[in-house]
Amino acid sequence: MYNTGVPARGDHDARRRDVSEAVWRVLATRGFGGLTLRAVAAELGASTGLLTHYFPNKKALVTYALDVADERTASRRVREVQVEGLAALRSALMDVLPLTPDSAAMNRIWVSSWDGALADPELVVREKNRYQDWRERLRSHVAAAVERGELPASSDVDGVVATVAAFTHGLVVQALFDPERFPAVRQTEILDAFLMSLSGC
Repeated sequence: MYNTGVPARGDHDARRRDVSEAVWRVLATRGFGGLTLRAVAAELGASTGLLTHYFPNKKALVTYALDVADERTASRRVREVQVEGLAALRSALMDVLPLTPDSAAMNRIWVSSWDGALADPELVVREKNRYQDWRERLRSHVAAAVERGELPASSDVDGVVATVAAFTHGLVVQALFDPERFPAVRQTEILDAFLMSLSGC
């Protein structure tokens, strides 16, 4: 059981990791809608007084939770592809889809963050930049596919990227709400059909 005093400097990093793990467990089970100081404190076996040393208000907690989600997303295992172009694009999109319990949990967390983010101008900018970064990563794969002749030379690369991003998130949302109709195999089939349609095949 943690006490409610200010953490000693030597314990700060370890305590911060404990807080991060507790925040993640709350997000995984309750989403951003259930993220409160009380819920995180319960996961830690601590009082809310301890957490006020880290989070003076709910916005600070939400911002930190987004940092934790970003770190988890960035550190997840992704597919390795030896060839650029459509193969790399497919792998990047497969890494986003809720094909496993872990990836479904990750997607539920992100989807649950949208409501709060849309209501806060600062978080809107943060999420806008995050999605711009994602589209930029996808853009390199689409551009390579055009260069390799896998997509028509006349393709509007930015337009294709926007379409691909919108398609993928649409499929994510459908799979989260109706997993029986959109199991992993079905998601993969839909994605492959979509990519084939882009190539004109």
